[in-house]
Amino acid sequence: MEDTAVFIVGANGQLGTALRRLYPNSQSADIDELDITDASSVAKFDWTGIKVIINAAAYTNVDGAETPEGRVASWKVNASAVAHLAETAVKHDMTLVHISSDYVFDGEKPLHMEDEDFSPLGVYGQSKAGGDIAAGLVPRHYIVRTSWVIGEGNNFVRTMKSLADRGITPGVVDDQRGRLTFTSTLADAIKHLVDNEVPHGTYNLTNSGDVVSWADIAKLVYEKSGKSESDVTPVTTAEYYAGKDGIAPRPLNSELSLDKITATGFAIPDWRNVLDEYWQTIKED
Repeated sequence: MEDTAVFIVGANGQLGTALRRLYPNSQSADIDELDITDASSVAKFDWTGIKVIINAAAYTNVDGAETPEGRVASWKVNASAVAHLAETAVKHDMTLVHISSDYVFDGEKPLHMEDEDFSPLGVYGQSKAGGDIAAGLVPRHYIVRTSWVIGEGNNFVRTMKSLADRGITPGVVDDQRGRLTFTSTLADAIKHLVDNEVPHGTYNLTNSGDVVSWADIAKLVYEKSGKSESDVTPVTTAEYYAGKDGIAPRPLNSELSLDKITATGFAIPDWRNVLDEYWQTIKED
């Protein structure tokens, strides 16, 4: 497919940046040209020549979504805007690619499959589930469910590196478990699904490898920074947020089954290997 037939929503975010590398001639628009939270803006936009919309936009402030203002913003971006894009995709016979989250689940199951019933714990997860439902109404859709995303810009790995560089010894939660998802892998997976026209539907996607905790990743970052793993103190989620108000509940288990997308022929790199590559790009920051 020609890059010019691909439209990236949220092109300047972490995932959008990775997608633009794969689709260098793709189209996008500033918010003054296209406001996806405004139904009339989406309806009036000139979609001529577009065959695929990739929605990489999202409200991701999990705790902020619990506030009165954040609740509205979360639903506008993560659900209502997706419904507007879905309506447009149906009207113009386009494929819609939408990014989902492990937060649509409560984290109680040991392994999350694509067809698991929604059970979000907080507003952010609820709004993402709403977006999934809207995207799923498009005949040609790919819902790519992911977790623990790492790319350009602020993220957990960069934060831990900054703490290590400054000699700070943090407490990091060790009872939330999952795998990192690098935006390079996520973008590759999206391109694989679209370009190969694999059967439409929902696909889990994280990097492969062992399932670990945030504390395990923090220790690895400290080690890479020339510090000691013992500088990181494992704590429970309850201990970490004790005494803090407005904190959204987190799913404790974010392991997503990767069997479905692997069966399409997509080879998923191990998160540890991709972290090594990513580290080379940020170690001098």
